[in-house]
Amino acid sequence: MEHAAIREEGNFMVMKGGKSYTIADIESLPEDQRAELIDGELFMMVTPTSTHQEILVHLLFEIEGYIRKNGGECKVYPAPYGVYIKDDDRYFVEPDISVICDKGKIDEKGCHGAPDWIIEIVSPASGQMDYVRKLALYQTAGVREYWIVDPQRETITVYDLKHGRQAEVYSFSERIKVGIYEDFYLNLVE
Repeated sequence: MEHAAIREEGNFMVMKGGKSYTIADIESLPEDQRAELIDGELFMMVTPTSTHQEILVHLLFEIEGYIRKNGGECKVYPAPYGVYIKDDDRYFVEPDISVICDKGKIDEKGCHGAPDWIIEIVSPASGQMDYVRKLALYQTAGVREYWIVDPQRETITVYDLKHGRQAEVYSFSERIKVGIYEDFYLNLVE
């Protein structure tokens, strides 16, 4: 990887060089470094907080439990899990939680194409990434449902991207319907 200017953007270190980065640059990173790639910009990721991880584990268990109990076909993967979201080597993300219902998209490297449901857990400094950059990417890539969990505000913003509905904001204490399932509701307080 060539030398690059680095700037901070929330929980990410943005690498700016004289070129557009590709998945080859992601794959050449040391094993202990994680990064995402959006439109050729490389975003180095930092270690998540304990609160972030507690929410991730809670959601992961609830989603996995629902899928198992109902004999569902979908698979749920927590970060770090590679999503080659577009058929373009300038895009690679690691959503906090990816739910993929088309097993043909899954191989040992990750998911090739858009997951059906993505959940990102936002930090105070990563709002620009989750609410703007990733929202735009997930809309154009074909993600059906996108949730942004905000621990600081104790809110969950739900985007029904498949139907283009306006985002709905819920508190942690509310029961939230999962759009990709008929009878699945989540509540973060539980």
